[in-house]
Amino acid sequence: MKINANNPGEYISQLPDERQEAFQKLRQTILDHLPEGFEERMSYGMIGYVVPHERYPAGYHCDPKLPLPFINIASQKNFIALYHMGIYADPDLMEWFTTAYPLHCKTRLDIGKSCIRFKKVNDIPFELIGQLVSKVTAEEWIQCYETRLR
Repeated sequence: MKINANNPGEYISQLPDERQEAFQKLRQTILDHLPEGFEERMSYGMIGYVVPHERYPAGYHCDPKLPLPFINIASQKNFIALYHMGIYADPDLMEWFTTAYPLHCKTRLDIGKSCIRFKKVNDIPFELIGQLVSKVTAEEWIQCYETRLR
């Protein structure tokens, strides 16, 4: 599902009606729990949460012109996706999340390296997502990122 949008509101307005409310709630959950130092912006055709160049001038090693990505949310063809680079880079965070997930959701966890997939909008564990988002500060993410690059 390719969406061309200049800002998060425009992105959400282009989603199918049955996804808009849940997607807006997911976005708001992230914004409510996002530690200081991250910024919301369009990133890779998705809504992204990044460490801006003002805080991390080196940017993303794959393309230093881009800010350092941390979280993205997207509406894909068959699911809503939450991409969280922290669970990809930090095994302890992944362990915490996979252990906590069944306590918040009755469905099986559908996860890749950094992608958490929600096929049904009613299965998004917003409280758990809020906890996940708040667990890593911008400074901790920069340190983790730089450690993994070496």
